[in-house]
Amino acid sequence: MLYSAKQGTNLPRMQGLASNEQAKAELKAVLDSGFFAHAPSLAQVLSYVCSKCFEGEAHKIKEYNIAVEALGRAPDFDQKKDSIVRVEAHRLRKRLREYYAGEGADHSIEIVIPRGQYVPQFVPKESALALTESVEADVEEAEPAESLNGDGAVPTTIGATQQGSPTTPRLWFLAGAAVLAMVLVTWRSVPSHWLSGVAKAEGHEAIVIPGREDQEVRILAGSSAGKYLDRFGNLWLGDHFANGGAVFTAAPSYPIRGAQDPILFQSRREGSFSYDIPLKPGVYELHLYFAETLFGAGNLAGGGETYRLFDILANDKPLVSNLDVVADAGEANTADEKVFRDITPGADGYLHLKFPPALKEKAFVNAIEIVPGMPGRLRPVRIVARETPVTSKDGQIWGADRDFVGGQRVLRSEPVKGTSDPELYRGERFGNFTYSIPVVPGRYSVTLRFCESWFGPKKPAGGGAGDRIFDVYMNGVALLRNFDIFKEAGGGDRPLDKVFRELKPNAQGKLTFSFVPVHNYALVNAIEVVDEGAN
Repeated sequence: MLYSAKQGTNLPRMQGLASNEQAKAELKAVLDSGFFAHAPSLAQVLSYVCSKCFEGEAHKIKEYNIAVEALGRAPDFDQKKDSIVRVEAHRLRKRLREYYAGEGADHSIEIVIPRGQYVPQFVPKESALALTESVEADVEEAEPAESLNGDGAVPTTIGATQQGSPTTPRLWFLAGAAVLAMVLVTWRSVPSHWLSGVAKAEGHEAIVIPGREDQEVRILAGSSAGKYLDRFGNLWLGDHFANGGAVFTAAPSYPIRGAQDPILFQSRREGSFSYDIPLKPGVYELHLYFAETLFGAGNLAGGGETYRLFDILANDKPLVSNLDVVADAGEANTADEKVFRDITPGADGYLHLKFPPALKEKAFVNAIEIVPGMPGRLRPVRIVARETPVTSKDGQIWGADRDFVGGQRVLRSEPVKGTSDPELYRGERFGNFTYSIPVVPGRYSVTLRFCESWFGPKKPAGGGAGDRIFDVYMNGVALLRNFDIFKEAGGGDRPLDKVFRELKPNAQGKLTFSFVPVHNYALVNAIEVVDEGAN
């Protein structure tokens, strides 16, 4: 039987086909695989429902609880008006099917969330198909508002045919045909250079999933780790595809300022080296991460600006010349990110990143990230002041809080009025703080989202207009002076968006927003940056 890790109570009969250890190991394998790395909300839901099972609380896996506890919806969540859980559950079922049809095909245990239910089931591979949705029903449709029996519980027998459902043999036949078709389509769609890349590049098969429309590559330079899942749900691999140079792994003398995930900066490759990274054809964004921990005030080698200068090339074309990480980041032991758009693989199917012999000292890099791009534009940057991502009503993913220095974060419980996306305004960063968002040269539209949830009548702090006043600067230029959210919004718990166009980054490629208190703390709830392109 499968037992609760905390209470020792038996879980529903459907989970009884796998032991507690097997079920936990399977969940870990799925999440560590990277298949959910670019779908953090689905990973969050999967982790939540499985954890409830492990804790002996499968009876608490209901639509409301998933919305509030896993997806961060407000306590006044109304499942009749908001279908987010049903939509995410449908996406999760589809993603699990894809995983077990591909990367997880050799697993003996599968995680299944039967249609109309939210309670996961850990079943042997041969029994899993009887519980999955019919392949003929793989369409984007809303899930039932409640589970089939109304309380989130699961049936008491395995493989039972539900009324109106196809029989198990028919399911096996349909599934076999679908898998065969998937294999044929995938094989025909894989470019010949990609197949040769698999043979030539060790570990390539761990990064690219054949047949996927997108490709994301994340490398911790100099790291001997196999895999690492960062706090944003992204999967990073250890050092892959490198040639030359030397690797270093050591805790820095001081914490890395502005690093929301310090692991990215705990190792580096240094010297004269290159990375030959196999990529499918397409347009990509390249993000390179640096933190100078050797030179600079307080570091072993002392010095600072001008002590290390180096170039970076992509497919023999210059990306950046004379990079001085200390000057670029503002000081040593500080996270620095450089972004490049319109990156494409060469004719041989590889992105060749070169760090040639440096002008002064040795070139280095801490981490490399490659994500699908948009021709001629950077992908929009959307940030909410929250620990976890938020999906807006239009389906856009707003990433968890990052790129900040200073301030404090809080999650408000008060409902926000007058918006279809109240979750964008519940998280709040307040204090005296900055957001420094890396971009490429160009012009950008920026939307700052605000909501006053602390000052006002019947609020914890009381008062109202005039009780919070602050300035907002972008790269030293004032965007807002003596800004009073309560006054401009016409009261508390009301959204207020400020849009600024044709903003240009500074010489270091950053849009740096400074929130400076005038009277009481400054705050912001969310930030959106959109590349305006050539126009």
